[in-house]
This record gives sequence, structure tokens and C-alpha cells, in this order.
Amino acid sequence: MKIQVLGPLNAEVNGVAIVPTAAKPRQILSLLALCPGRVMPVATLMEEIWGAEPPQSALATLQTYILQLRRRLAAAMGPDAPGSAKDVLTTRHGGYLLRIPPESVDVQQYEELVTEGRNAFEDGDDEVSADRFRRALELWRGPALVDVRVGPILEIEVLRLEASRLGTVERRIDADLRLGRHSELIPELGKLMVRHPQHEGLHSQAMVALYRSGRQVAALDVYRRLRMCLIDELGVEPSPQVQRLHRAVLSVDPQLDAVTGPRRTSTFALYAA
Repeated sequence: MKIQVLGPLNAEVNGVAIVPTAAKPRQILSLLALCPGRVMPVATLMEEIWGAEPPQSALATLQTYILQLRRRLAAAMGPDAPGSAKDVLTTRHGGYLLRIPPESVDVQQYEELVTEGRNAFEDGDDEVSADRFRRALELWRGPALVDVRVGPILEIEVLRLEASRLGTVERRIDADLRLGRHSELIPELGKLMVRHPQHEGLHSQAMVALYRSGRQVAALDVYRRLRMCLIDELGVEPSPQVQRLHRAVLSVDPQLDAVTGPRRTSTFALYAA
């Protein structure tokens, strides 16, 4: 089985799609796919589908949805499969379990690559770090579960994944900055700042990329626009870190130049203290 949740929901067995068309079975499949090999409690599934006040028929209806998913599994597995659909979508005490290898789900692959990227970043191996982050981001085909109606449980998971995605973009840019790719990053950072006008980390990276590309005035303008946005929208000044970075650009601080050696810090953390 292969399941993709980093984008539109997709699940295949032997090349046959098994994603149901009905909204609630899609929610169940999505929730089970996010936790392969772990029991998903019935109470959690019910909360996802019906919220805090499930109907009296909720348990019977949930069992019907599970049966529908198993039928799709069985049809895709075929009559000669070594096991049955019940061996894949298994009933456990108090819940259900999708018994598949974690690497069958794209989000598990994504998180493993992100972990490898973080470890390489901490070790100063920027080439490996940038590569792992880039490969992790390439698994995304759009917003997570974009075609699935989400309840309270899936909504939290989607928000977590989207936050992780943006954080991975930021870490990948840090690795690329440490590799001296500042000029190449400027167009990408320009688009990211438009999408995230209050994100201090991305604006800090843009300031550094522009400064290292010989564009000190443009770097200062990034700070000016960020400051105006934060004051107008939130009534706050940029954080002390960003203010220190701004002063460093003004004073041509040598720390802003590309740094070599292991265990280099992230751009945003350069002026954390």
C-alpha cells in the first residue's frame, strides 16, 4: 500500500486507488494513515467525524465506514493476496489499526528526511542538510489533505504539517545561505515574504541574502517593510533579534559575511543574544 497525505489524499494497493468518495470514510482513512502501525481509538475517530456530540448511531455508522474501507482494500488486493483486508485494517481493543510499514506513507518519509536534514545541519554538513530538506519538500504536492473535509483532530494535524513545511523551507534556506547560495535565494525569498508578510525568520534570511549580494539598501528596505507591517497589523516592533540584524546591516557587521566551519548557527539565531 502507498498513501499520500501531503497534498490531495491518495491511497493505492497494487496500483488500484482505494480512496472512498464519501467525506467521512476519507476522514477515517486520513487519520489512520497519519498513524500507521498505531491503534486509533474509536473515541478519536468519532470526535473527528462528529465532534463533541456524536449521534446515538455513531458506533454502528463507524463500523459501516470501516467495512466500506475493507471492501475497497479487498478488491484492490485481489483473491490471491496472502492476507485479507482485515489483516491490513485491523480491529484492536478500543480502536482500529492500519497495519502497513511507516514508509508507505509520504508523511513518514517526509519526517525522516527532515530529521536527517536537522542532524546534518547541526553537524555543519550543509550539502547533506540542504539535500535532505529539499527532498523532503519535494514530497509535497499541495496543501496537506487539501481535498479532505477535516474535523477537530485532522485540523490540528494539518496545521502541524503546514507549520512543519514552512519551518523546513526556512531550514533549507539557512543551509543554502551557509553554502553561499544567497543570490539564488533572493527570488524565492521575495515570494515567501509576500505570502508571509509577518514572518521574521524569512525576512531575516532575505536581509542576509541581499546584503551578501551587495544590496545593502534593499536589505534595509526589507526591514522597513517588515517593521511597518508589524506595527500596522499587530502594533508591535520587530523582535530584538531582527533589530540587532538591522543594526548589523547598517554597520556592515563582519558576522553577516558567509561563515565556514562546523556547527554554524541559523541566520535568525545569529543575533539572538
